[in-house]
Amino acid sequence: MPEFLTLLPPHEARALLFSHLPSLSRASVIPTASALGRVTAEDVLAPHPLPAFPRTTVDGYAVRAQDTFGASDTLPGYLTLIGEVPMGAAPAMEILPGQCALIHTGGMLPPGADAVVMLEYTQPAGAEVEVLRAVANGENILRVGEDVAQGQVVIPRGRLLRPAEIGGLMALGITRLLVADVVRVGILSSGDEVIPAEQQPAPGQVRDINAHSLGALVTRAGGQVIQYGILPDDFSALQAAAQTALQACDVVLITAGSSASTRDMTAQVIDSLGKPGVLTHGINTRPGKPTILGVCEGKAVIGLPGNPVSALVNGYLFVLPVLEHLQGIPGGAPRASVQATLTLNLPSQAGREDSQPVRLLPSAQGWLAEPIFGKSNLIFNLVAADGLLAIAPDATGLNAGQVVDVYPL
Repeated sequence: MPEFLTLLPPHEARALLFSHLPSLSRASVIPTASALGRVTAEDVLAPHPLPAFPRTTVDGYAVRAQDTFGASDTLPGYLTLIGEVPMGAAPAMEILPGQCALIHTGGMLPPGADAVVMLEYTQPAGAEVEVLRAVANGENILRVGEDVAQGQVVIPRGRLLRPAEIGGLMALGITRLLVADVVRVGILSSGDEVIPAEQQPAPGQVRDINAHSLGALVTRAGGQVIQYGILPDDFSALQAAAQTALQACDVVLITAGSSASTRDMTAQVIDSLGKPGVLTHGINTRPGKPTILGVCEGKAVIGLPGNPVSALVNGYLFVLPVLEHLQGIPGGAPRASVQATLTLNLPSQAGREDSQPVRLLPSAQGWLAEPIFGKSNLIFNLVAADGLLAIAPDATGLNAGQVVDVYPL
């Protein structure tokens, strides 16, 4: 019977896996308007400065700053009004000493002006404007290139595109860009006892959970899921389905069949699909120790435990990082977390990384992290959880009252 010979820490296991995978699988040029949630496959350079012309950030009067020096409520300054700056066009006037022009937010600054007095600090005075507050050179305006300089790298390669990036690209007129292709993930479930979720289980049968929870995880991360159904506990059938998935997908996930049992054949299947095959069989984590990480012909093949909590937790630990790696997202990218105070002592085994589901509870002092205990085949333990906290391998546990980072599920 096979045994777990070496249990790698999660970070070492990920590094080993990544060392056998390309940092970017494929890339295509797509419309920027459709690029939300995609990842840039090259540095994006600004084709021109932004703003491309000096403009005001407020409604008011374009002035020469030095003409306002000393102006106050008790001793206002007076400037001659020479006109109004048109919106969407270059102004025809030039601001000379002692002059000003009415200007609206976003309007182009006339030549000669170097600041704008806000409207609320002025009073009309016939053909003049009474200035009640001095402004400094550059106040209330944006200079050419103040946001972005021409040729500047505005978005580096490997950046996940958010609404802000989409807006910035459109401001520069970049309507098409090169992005990493969507990662295709094939999912195979195995086990004679596993049946489709829409069927009524007979005694001894269970509905397929993992294909759907892992599929949802991949979909939310921007991947494309291809389901290959439920395979029996038969080597030839599982190998044939896995081979088909490997040809069509960038990543293959096989759930169940990864533990040290004579009926668990996932490791053998992975080794049969191509070199180098299984990289590690067993991760020093709880839950999910039987996880298998492999690479076959340059593609990741991951065997996950059949227990639904173990499968999903290790999906967060390994599947999501693989999706990021294949899209060129740099390693060590920040993850959103919530700081919370632990409500109970949590023991742990030294040398092993534990992932503990917790519920977040509000309190007058901030969030509390309340551990949820249960076995690794109880999916509703995760349903009841708001996130996971990690107990590092060099710790023998965490103490009640300790502030921890909780990563949302």
